[in-house]
Amino acid sequence: MQVSTLAIHPVKGGRARHPASVRLEPMGLRGDRRWMLVDATGRFLSQREHPPLALLDAEPDEDGLHLSFPGIGGSDGGERFVATPDGEERVTVTVWSDTVDAAAAGADTDAALSRWLGLPVRLVHFDAHSQRTVSRDWTAEDHPVGFADGFPLLVATTASLRDLNRRIVAAGGEAVPMGRFRPNVVIDGTEPFAEDGWAQIAVGDVVLDLVKPCARCAVTTVDQDEGRRTGKEPLATLGRFRRSGVQRAPGVLFGWNAVVQGAGTLRVGDPVRILEMREGGWPLAL
Repeated sequence: MQVSTLAIHPVKGGRARHPASVRLEPMGLRGDRRWMLVDATGRFLSQREHPPLALLDAEPDEDGLHLSFPGIGGSDGGERFVATPDGEERVTVTVWSDTVDAAAAGADTDAALSRWLGLPVRLVHFDAHSQRTVSRDWTAEDHPVGFADGFPLLVATTASLRDLNRRIVAAGGEAVPMGRFRPNVVIDGTEPFAEDGWAQIAVGDVVLDLVKPCARCAVTTVDQDEGRRTGKEPLATLGRFRRSGVQRAPGVLFGWNAVVQGAGTLRVGDPVRILEMREGGWPLAL
């Protein structure tokens, strides 16, 4: 088994980037979901409610973000550089049930992004003063996480996607790309859904604990290249064979949430080894 793809999403909900190598830290891949758009109440903005967010491109560098959005005129032409904020202006924001003290990017940037997206938004940054941890319902100790939905990493496999797409096409639908699931680490060389049985893996020299399968939502129905919802797939097909049988973790499942033990650099092509299996796998509803 080996890593086939790595992905970071600099702005939560925005377009993915695919580096050949990236530093892995306890909070996840460096640069992944460290920035976020929020509405007037401070709640995070998501493709669930606003599919065009998928078109927001963000290229990070040492000093900040280069943002772009298609089809925008005006003085900035849909392009803007945002310096990493100094943290003096703080904003209280929410990611699901978690409250986070974040750094504000600034009013001029907020105005430009609000015009691009057609609704009032603010851009915030998860800086050194921001703190958030994963739910202790699934881990024995605290693990840091940024603006990701709940865990530092999402792991998926190409074999599972092929099996899912075979079922979608057999039912008359169109295959979906891996980007619909927005994983961080994609692994090749497995059997379909073999990851259900992995409790701990080594990716290169870094150890990951797979703690909980990922319940999927309407974001998977959004075309990531066009920023529009496409229909009921892949959720309809997942609902026929990948529904969780664990009452406290309901939903249709694809991919696994993971936490990081230590730190290191991940590279496309890194070998993947199973260190510990999960007894009995993960129960699915029949």
